[in-house]
Amino acid sequence: MTETMTTTTQTATSESLVNWTRLIYALHALGLLVGIFGQRTIIGSFLTGWPSIIAVILNYVKRSEVRGTWLESHFSWQIRTFWFGALWVALCVCFIILTLGLGIVIAWLPLAVVSLWFVYRIVRGWMALRAGRAMYA
Repeated sequence: MTETMTTTTQTATSESLVNWTRLIYALHALGLLVGIFGQRTIIGSFLTGWPSIIAVILNYVKRSEVRGTWLESHFSWQIRTFWFGALWVALCVCFIILTLGLGIVIAWLPLAVVSLWFVYRIVRGWMALRAGRAMYA
């Protein structure tokens, strides 16, 4: 009887954590959609918009609960998407500043690539979650 209760509890907990992971992907996707259809850029919306900020906070709050499960790779994937994107944008901004603004002629290309990379990472991660697969991290 105890073994059945443990399995049921793990299944319920696992489904709850899958729902949290879905919510976090949905918040990131909302951040992207605001950037695509709104007046902000994809990068600006993803890195500074409330949906993605809330998503990253939830990643850190729930991270200990997914440790050791297949969902841990999704949390790492989501967190890395946010922070590596922020790093690339910061490098582009530094380049623009160091070139006294002339670097914008070149920097728009890597910024566009980062925007597409955000979309790719969220779509790919969400598809793997729907298929019940872990992300490589």
